[in-house]
Amino acid sequence: MTPASKAKVTIILANLGTPDAPTVPAVRRFLKQFLSDQRVIEIPKLLWQAILNLFVLPFRPKRVAKAYAQVWNQDSPMREVLFKQVEQMQSRLGSVYPQFELKIIPAMTYGNPGINEVLAKLQADPQDHILLFPLFPQYSATSTAPLYDAVARWIPKQRNLPGLTIIRDYYQHPLFIESLANSVREFQSVYGRAEKLLMSFHGIPQPYADKGDPYAERCRITAQRLAESLNLQPHEWACSFQSRFGKQEWIKPYTDELLAQWGQEGVKSVQVMSPAFSADCLETLEELAMENAETFKHAGGAEYAYIPALNNREDHLDLLTSLVKANLDTLTQTLAN
Repeated sequence: MTPASKAKVTIILANLGTPDAPTVPAVRRFLKQFLSDQRVIEIPKLLWQAILNLFVLPFRPKRVAKAYAQVWNQDSPMREVLFKQVEQMQSRLGSVYPQFELKIIPAMTYGNPGINEVLAKLQADPQDHILLFPLFPQYSATSTAPLYDAVARWIPKQRNLPGLTIIRDYYQHPLFIESLANSVREFQSVYGRAEKLLMSFHGIPQPYADKGDPYAERCRITAQRLAESLNLQPHEWACSFQSRFGKQEWIKPYTDELLAQWGQEGVKSVQVMSPAFSADCLETLEELAMENAETFKHAGGAEYAYIPALNNREDHLDLLTSLVKANLDTLTQTLAN
């Protein structure tokens, strides 16, 4: 097969997004894009835009920028991890499928590299097949669906449409559960076990779940599968939800309230992880690892530790590679027929 006859295949690894810098202007731009998405905020558009521009964007970016500054490295942690995941996936898969001209590229729903810009570049370099891989273990209309929306907006502009595959989620995939369990075991082999293991997931408003968003149930299944893999008893673990925004009810139990309750009840040691995140970010490194540690200790708790997200663990990359290979193998068969 000559290089000219190879099918062009692009895999897009996509995460939520991050500001370009830990500064107020950069955070304001990011928050405006993120919070203007009606998948994220379902308040009527005109009303929400008034609230956003008059009450949120003038004040919130300063606090959020300060928080980002506490976790920023050379770049945002999420973007650093994503770029490394892309690099390692390209290394793992680049030579496995010689029949394809295979590229793996990063994208963000909000911020840079933006999914809209990534798709526009692919329009200039037409592909035979695009595999979109949202790095959200549990599907939600607030996180995964905006990537579907971006593709849906892109499709009508294309004359030469590629084949398209989207990996919806992987919330109970055996390799995902195994990687999570391994991360806990390895952490505890160094630091010992705590009285409680808390699996804290990003929250969504309760009305979203009531309308049919399956996210909360998927999170609970992930937590249950992980607890089973670790042979935990019911009193040794819990599942909770963090990062409430606004005054409406969100899915429960709330992480901060549960930690306060445990501290008041005499629980002295807690280890916390967030199986909703494929990469550490502001929400895990600042809110979960720092803010909630203070909440627990202020309520009477003593030892609090955060178990990092899966990031670039080898077994996590094994999971991501396995999911991509399953799709590429199917594509190989399709082209062969």
